[in-house]
Amino acid sequence: MTDKFRHDFNKLNRLPPYILSEVTELTRAKRRAGEDIIDMGMGNPDLATPQHVIDKICEAAQDPRNHRYSSSQGLPNLRAGITEWYKRRHDVELNPETEAVAVIGAKEGLSHFVLMTAGPGDVVLVPDPAYPIHQYSVIIAGADLRKVPLNHESDFIENLEQAVSRTWPKPKMLIISFPANPTTHIVDLAFLERIVEFARENDLMVLHDFAYAEIAFDGYKPPSILEVPGAKDIAIEFVSFSKSHSMAGWRVGFACGNPEMIHALKRIKSYLDYGMPQAIQIGAIAALRGPQDCVAENCEVYKERRDALVEGLGAPGVGQWIIEKPLATMFVWAPMPERFLEMGSLEFSKLLLKEAGVAVSPGIGFGEQGEGHVRFALVENKHRIRQAVRGIRRFFREAQC
Repeated sequence: MTDKFRHDFNKLNRLPPYILSEVTELTRAKRRAGEDIIDMGMGNPDLATPQHVIDKICEAAQDPRNHRYSSSQGLPNLRAGITEWYKRRHDVELNPETEAVAVIGAKEGLSHFVLMTAGPGDVVLVPDPAYPIHQYSVIIAGADLRKVPLNHESDFIENLEQAVSRTWPKPKMLIISFPANPTTHIVDLAFLERIVEFARENDLMVLHDFAYAEIAFDGYKPPSILEVPGAKDIAIEFVSFSKSHSMAGWRVGFACGNPEMIHALKRIKSYLDYGMPQAIQIGAIAALRGPQDCVAENCEVYKERRDALVEGLGAPGVGQWIIEKPLATMFVWAPMPERFLEMGSLEFSKLLLKEAGVAVSPGIGFGEQGEGHVRFALVENKHRIRQAVRGIRRFFREAQC
């Protein structure tokens, strides 16, 4: 008998340590030691789920019929509610039987779709920086990842064209997300029209993570890729209730688009899960068909927090940190002050935690192109954010001494 475990987990070995977890663990350690840490690292919404949704879930949970296995593709009324949302919000017609499926959050749906449709020998294009599962779902599936720079200094579609011209075999899939986490990049419908044209020309499937479909400010309305004529020929889009309806812990989302792509996702889900618990699906129907004031209220809260952070850090005086206001998402993507650039975003994040009592996510945790930035998650109330601003500005003043 040997005390050495002999099996090698090849996929595990392809997954690097989760860089973002390093700051998370330091934050927990400091809190255990009694320090007051303002945590703006993980994008974990702190706002309450709407009361009418909670009430419906509680009511449904009392019915024994909802204690059984549910439908992995989503209850018929839930899928109908999903397509009603698309018609109401984006004027997109969808067939709830063939072009919509409920998922256990956008992250589950997207990663399972990649697992089903990509594998060894396939190449997948993903922006850099990006939400980690966009890149690592490709690795988990055993496919080859090709990173495409996403920044303000270059045209993303030109970068895509260059990536395709230099890649063999030709890529099979493109994963995008606008409004983008972490960079807060936004796009207009004309941009998505270019994406669809590019995908059709290059025989690419497009996965659009639309998690921040309704978290936008100052008059900006994020477009759905399914608004583009012909998009349903090549695209699947994932929408989440985590931010719009503050249902992160309930794990509610849906995927819509190309019928063959939806069929593939339904098939793998039929093997791997039984869908959301049925009581939660019933609550999700209430979220879709009930009053939507809660969505506008959530947006207003995130806007006020954005303003408190960006305006507070950018106010004139010693310790000023000028950051552009994002027009969407619940994040602020901040270029590091020049005098700290040399240490890199991970060490800078640790320094903010130690000296200012503020936890943020290092840009390098989202890809190489994220270096030189940190991400603030707007998950603390305005008073705590103002406290964070004071701590950061005090640290910057002292660092100049």
